[in-house]
Amino acid sequence: MAAITEMTREELLKLEEKLSSRYEEFKGQGLKLDMSRGKPGPAQLDLSNGLLTALTDYHTESGADARNYGILDGVPEVKKLFSDLLDIPADQIIVGGSSSLNLMYDQMARLMLFGTQGEKPWKDAGQIKWLCPVPGYDRHFGVTEEMGIQMIPVPMNDEGPDMDLVEKLAAEDESVKGMWCVPLYANPTGICYSDRTVERLASMKTAAKDFRIFWDNAYGVHHVYEEVRLKDILKAAAACGNEDRILYFFSTSKITFPGAGLAMMAASPANIAEIKKRMGVQTIGYDKLNQLRHVQYFKSADNIRAHMKKLGDALRPKFDLVAETLEKELGGTGAARWTSPRGGYFVSLDTLPGCAKETVRLAKEAGVVMTGAGATWPYKKDPEDQNIRIAPTYPELDELGQAMELFCLCVKLCAVRKLLQTK
Repeated sequence: MAAITEMTREELLKLEEKLSSRYEEFKGQGLKLDMSRGKPGPAQLDLSNGLLTALTDYHTESGADARNYGILDGVPEVKKLFSDLLDIPADQIIVGGSSSLNLMYDQMARLMLFGTQGEKPWKDAGQIKWLCPVPGYDRHFGVTEEMGIQMIPVPMNDEGPDMDLVEKLAAEDESVKGMWCVPLYANPTGICYSDRTVERLASMKTAAKDFRIFWDNAYGVHHVYEEVRLKDILKAAAACGNEDRILYFFSTSKITFPGAGLAMMAASPANIAEIKKRMGVQTIGYDKLNQLRHVQYFKSADNIRAHMKKLGDALRPKFDLVAETLEKELGGTGAARWTSPRGGYFVSLDTLPGCAKETVRLAKEAGVVMTGAGATWPYKKDPEDQNIRIAPTYPELDELGQAMELFCLCVKLCAVRKLLQTK
């Protein structure tokens, strides 16, 4: 198809008629397909079914009974498993429940209520601000919005967030207290932070002494094509004397079972000591039987990597299908541009300005539910109304093919109608 953006009004009218007819055919099929969240599909979950019967002994290596109270910060052998996988010292790790988002929310609440390392609680610091790379993860933005923290969008480029802007904002304003980061296969773009970006985040000057980076390495081992290596932010920050700056999060949510996995956080020794003090009031300990279940099932970090290769093999056909359909249906049309991630869970697509909400509405009306337009921006307000997150992991391959064909049709139809308004 020729570039829609270069068509005459007469050509656009003919194309609109053709696309509308095809759209009505889709509506008549009664589709009910869901691409709204980045959930593992049943076949992916089946790869971890051995976990359900993996628990053969409820005692830790030290002899502690995991059925009982205790072990606030996680079973030591589980901490070692994460340590080996992520190259983080075990004594800088806390193992939680199934949700890393829960750990992030709790940590943000602790900073609001109690402050950190002798600085005043954030609730007493007036209006505080947070840097939010965009497009980004809607649930991150939900946490900061819930806390009443003002969110400042920061655009992404091929190496991560715009570091010139990040450095400027962090250095000149003491009320800027922190930043969200999904550094590897970022949600939703799939962008991977470059070594230089990691170094700048670790070393930059900040006006706030208690500036914190929430480093959500959610897709740290989720390679779909070739492996991308991420520079170690904890070591980089420690080398610059900023070791307290980083709060690192990870989970097995998309490794084993999202509803019954393990989450962890890592930080400097000083931060870990402070967090454990607060956690000791909040809980006596998380689910140690589930912790043992995971370590008895995987046994080693190498086995987790082998498991992730199977998951990558399962996801690759879906990412291939998305890429092929986007190129076939939208390539050269000028109606959209999109990312080509090498891992993670999402693809980010930008429509023509002013078309995202209508594209998502059209798709939903014809039976395909997408992530809500605007969700990838703070306050759900995409200023250009153009970004859409594509989540291809849950549908079966044939359903994904139908969904992508319809989605691309909606992108084109909305683009044509938008252009007709100006011609």
